[in-house]
Amino acid sequence: MKARQNFALPSITSTYAGEAASGYIAAALLSANTLDKKLITIMPNVKFKSVIQKLDVSGIVQDQSCDFVTSGSVAITEQVLTPKELQVNLLLCKQEFVDSWEALQLGFSAFDEIPKNFNDFLISYVGGKVAEATEESIWQGVNSTNGQFGGFQTSLSASIAAGGATAVLAAKSGSITISGSVTSANVLDKLNSVVNTIPATVYGKPDVLLYVATDVARAYQQALAGGAIGANGWNNQMNVGEKPFNFNGIEIVWCPGMSSSKIVAAQKSNLFFGTGLLSDYNEVKVLDMANIDGSQNYRIVMRYTGGTQFGIGQDIVFYGAF
Repeated sequence: MKARQNFALPSITSTYAGEAASGYIAAALLSANTLDKKLITIMPNVKFKSVIQKLDVSGIVQDQSCDFVTSGSVAITEQVLTPKELQVNLLLCKQEFVDSWEALQLGFSAFDEIPKNFNDFLISYVGGKVAEATEESIWQGVNSTNGQFGGFQTSLSASIAAGGATAVLAAKSGSITISGSVTSANVLDKLNSVVNTIPATVYGKPDVLLYVATDVARAYQQALAGGAIGANGWNNQMNVGEKPFNFNGIEIVWCPGMSSSKIVAAQKSNLFFGTGLLSDYNEVKVLDMANIDGSQNYRIVMRYTGGTQFGIGQDIVFYGAF
């Protein structure tokens, strides 16, 4: 029986702060599906808050004259994006990760890039968990909830509930606001209602997307496999192969952080995520406790910021319970 090869795990305590931490923080935050695929606009250096200004002009064309006559109207809409300060304080036993680390070092891995040291290995592990939490907060986070920042579903719902001339549009079927569970039997009707609610001034813009939750994406694939569009499904493929994530010319993007049966139609240039990647608040620490208390524990500390905001509410359609 071949003896197990042991790798020494030296006592390592590292601190990365401010700009030096931005690489680790970016890897953690931007690995979230919505950010990694650049499905929304990323503002990477919001230190405290950022004012998002949207310019709307109308009636600017007029008949020719010799005089300078001001025409039309100009309206500037402001939204404030304030990232929330968040942190990770984690205690990990290094022995629980030894086998995985040794496998990587011995080459028993499908990864192209192997972490250069045990520090990077632990940071990448924790970073993956941070990415999952970030993806969920982007869509359904509540700012007052510990460990979350305010997400789009929260702000879009609040805008619809408040009403007014600048409010987000609720998806409608005719004049009736619709919501409820999305299934393979009704997903095409639901998506059609959402698209029909998109304002004429927004429809056809190149960056308009249909953001959908996991169950909606699954229902759409099932609908295209048959039943809803015919016994043999899209292109006579039935259940074989992935069907195109495209609805009447508008790209559908799957966002695993969205809660069930939610659909958002918006331009990605109208949805914003802010973080302070170069902020002094950013910090990543890996503390080896062996020389402090004799344990086999690592303490990992991450501090970072994150937040979302939309620009023009009247250009966004939201399907879901409000």
